[in-house]
Amino acid sequence: MQIIFDLFPVILFFIAFKLYDIYVATAVAIAASVVQVAIHYIRHKKVENMHLITLVLIVLLGGATLILRDETFIKWKPTVVNWMFALVFLGSQYIGKQSIIERLMSSKIELPGEIWSKLNLMWVGFFVFSGVLNLLVAFNFPTETWVNFKLFGLTGLTFLFVLAQSLFLSRHVDLADE
Repeated sequence: MQIIFDLFPVILFFIAFKLYDIYVATAVAIAASVVQVAIHYIRHKKVENMHLITLVLIVLLGGATLILRDETFIKWKPTVVNWMFALVFLGSQYIGKQSIIERLMSSKIELPGEIWSKLNLMWVGFFVFSGVLNLLVAFNFPTETWVNFKLFGLTGLTFLFVLAQSLFLSRHVDLADE
C-alpha cells in the first residue's frame, strides 16, 4: 500500500498525460504532491523528507514548466531528485557514524560496516545511473516515451535494483541468528 501512496503523483501524472497533455499532467502532479504531503502529515504528524524534497522540486520545476510552457523543466525533475539522493547518500558515507542505508535498515538486519558501506555506495551508483538514464530518455525520445519511462522504466529499474540488492544481502545475512 505504501508504494501506491509513494507513486500516487506519478500515476496521476501518467493518467493526466494520456488524457490531456504534459501541461495538465504537470499541474495534476503538483496538486497530487501537495495532497500526498498533506495526507501524510495529517496521518503521522510529520512529513517524510523524500515527499518534501519531491514536493519542492515539483512545485519549482513543474511551476517553471507551466509558466514558461516548456516541458524541459519537468523532464529534469526525476534526474534532480535522483542526483540529490545520490549526494545525500554519498555524504552520509563521510558524515556521521552511519550511512543513510544503515540508518534505514540496521534495525531489520545486522551487517558488518564494510557491507553497509558497499550497500550505500550501490544506492549512490543507482541514483546517478537513474538520473543519467532519465536525461537520455527525456531528451532523445518523444515526450510520450519519456512519460512511459518515468512510470514504468524508473519504477521497474528500482524494483530490479532492490531485487539485486536482496541477492547481494542474502550472501551476508546469517539466518541462523534469527
